[in-house]
Amino acid sequence: MKVAVFSTKPYDREFLTRANSLLPQPHELVFHETQLNPQSALLAQGCTAVCCFVNDHLDANVLQQLSDLGAKLIALRCAGFNQVDLVAAKKLGIVVARVAEYSPHAVAEHALGLILMLNRNLHRAYHRVRENDYSLNGLLGFDLVNKTVAVIGTGKIGQVFANIMQGLGCRVIAYDPQPSPLLAAKGVSYLALNDIWPTADIISLHCPLNSNTHHLINAERIAQMKNGAMLINTGRGGLIDTPAVIDGLKSKKIGYLGLDVYEEEGDLFFEDNSNRLLQDDVFARLLTFPNVVITGHQAFFTREALTAIADITLANISHFERNELAQMVIVN
Repeated sequence: MKVAVFSTKPYDREFLTRANSLLPQPHELVFHETQLNPQSALLAQGCTAVCCFVNDHLDANVLQQLSDLGAKLIALRCAGFNQVDLVAAKKLGIVVARVAEYSPHAVAEHALGLILMLNRNLHRAYHRVRENDYSLNGLLGFDLVNKTVAVIGTGKIGQVFANIMQGLGCRVIAYDPQPSPLLAAKGVSYLALNDIWPTADIISLHCPLNSNTHHLINAERIAQMKNGAMLINTGRGGLIDTPAVIDGLKSKKIGYLGLDVYEEEGDLFFEDNSNRLLQDDVFARLLTFPNVVITGHQAFFTREALTAIADITLANISHFERNELAQMVIVN
């Protein structure tokens, strides 16, 4: 099957090409560095499948273009699917498949990395030592043991993260519409959202982005948090209202902020913008806080995760080609 692969980086090409070469019937992969959008959709001409990533645009307009070009499958090489108009895809008869699980450990461990960096001021300490400054003023942290950590969303990633934090001696509480019996059996307490905010020392977001979770973290909920709480988001940028979080940082209601995602990241992340002026004033404001650490959507970025993403994405395409829809992870 001929597949147009958008938002391609060298590592995407490497892992997808390797996985494809191991298939009994390899696909014809056509790599494009550009994001999929209304202007670039024409590049999918002649392709039955289109392979996309988190910041590709798959609204009704783009999907209509892809359908007119003959595309029948959207193979997402990510777990999230909020970037796809699923209603439009279904009307057009386009199947949308995703990678439901690649390496939950990758994202969970990255969330822990953000917590440790913020708590112990590792980002600031690193730069001080590089400048021959070994003073400790301003670098004071706290013991994680016995702290209360809230996990919002206890799917595969949230479960791994909860286990890690329990291993560090933290008390773990959680919220999920569908609680995990495994976590409950391990002593994780499931609470209502309104009980989470005033209780948690650290809040980590691991839920999908949808109409129910959009701006889950907003001014009202920030006001309910413990003073100086730590907020970690390795899920989706739209889970938090960024201006409200900035206000929370200024008022010191939020004491620490760790982000691997950003609501308007589409024009920033995955690209080298070092020679360009930063045009996003909200993002620029975030960068001025010493108690904020931001990484560029790299939580998933491990060898194991990229291998799994390539294998599952190509498996979805192969199953579609053989009309084995029951073997695919279809979201529409």
